[in-house]
Amino acid sequence: MHRFWISAFLLGLLLAAHATLAEQNPAVLKVDGDVEFTHDPSIAKDGNTWYVFSTNNGAERKGELPIRCSHDLHQWKRCGYVFPRMPEWIQKESPGTKELWAPDVSYFNGEFHLYYAFSLFGKNTSGIALVTNKTLDPASPDFRWVDRGLVLRSRAEDDFNAIDPNLVMDERGNAWLSFGSFWSGIKMRRIDPKTGLLSSEDSKLYSLAARKKPEKVPPPKPGLPGDWQAIEAPFVVRHEGFYYLLVSFDLCCRGTKSNYKTMVGRSRNVTGPYVDANGTPMIDGGGTLLLAGNQRWIGPGGASLLQQKDGDLIVYHAYDGKTGEPWLQISTLSWEQGWPDAAVAVEASEHK
Repeated sequence: MHRFWISAFLLGLLLAAHATLAEQNPAVLKVDGDVEFTHDPSIAKDGNTWYVFSTNNGAERKGELPIRCSHDLHQWKRCGYVFPRMPEWIQKESPGTKELWAPDVSYFNGEFHLYYAFSLFGKNTSGIALVTNKTLDPASPDFRWVDRGLVLRSRAEDDFNAIDPNLVMDERGNAWLSFGSFWSGIKMRRIDPKTGLLSSEDSKLYSLAARKKPEKVPPPKPGLPGDWQAIEAPFVVRHEGFYYLLVSFDLCCRGTKSNYKTMVGRSRNVTGPYVDANGTPMIDGGGTLLLAGNQRWIGPGGASLLQQKDGDLIVYHAYDGKTGEPWLQISTLSWEQGWPDAAVAVEASEHK
């Protein structure tokens, strides 16, 4: 009997050690199907299905904000679009907008909320808007996207850019929307959880992160911000007493010349200040590296997280080292000494 309990105890230690090792070693998930041309992915689960929303990319453009579905996180297929076409009010507000960008899906107040952006590439005359749905299952009788309209705008005279939205709930149930690209960096506004729109109780524009200007920089291209200002795609997640801010540094959308990388900092408060692992404030250019590209998969960025009981996931896009096209990437996310860790594939076979 004693030998049995000793063996069971040793087996428990072995399994615990294995679990700890697994937590410390994030793994790339193999994905297949309709995973090419996925940019700025955001993931949610409803029932037994995972859904990924993204910016439209590639030759197939039958709507705006494509949706991909999977029952196992490995095999993916396109399963519709949020909009069959550009909403008319956006065409009037921003007639130069050609497509909708960077959707962010979250669930609160009994509905799924999908924030998204409209803009002109390289300009800060942008806007963030909202649609809601009671379910993500297109077979449900409750499935219907409801256009909630404009949430906030940025104009040419502003020092920020209202794109790349992300919604997070704080520990008191308050809702916050982070956003931003280039200019003076990542911003945040409080959201009314009942409406999903801006809060009337707190109208402050919070600054979360920005790039630090180098001593010598080349002049920017006419009408565009400098490349040194390249920070965008914020995502805030709460984990064990900290808020973690993920951002993308450097340049996307340039095929094999893209040099995106994903950085992270943390704070005890949702509105900051966020600092990296060395203690450098993110508002002063700080950031700890989370995802870096390689020769096979270039420029990993546009990251979003999904917290699950059986393990957290991070989804992001990276560019094929041969074609320059964006592909969906998924990795398990581990936490070590208070900081997240994730993996980037090194071979094409890791995706199929």
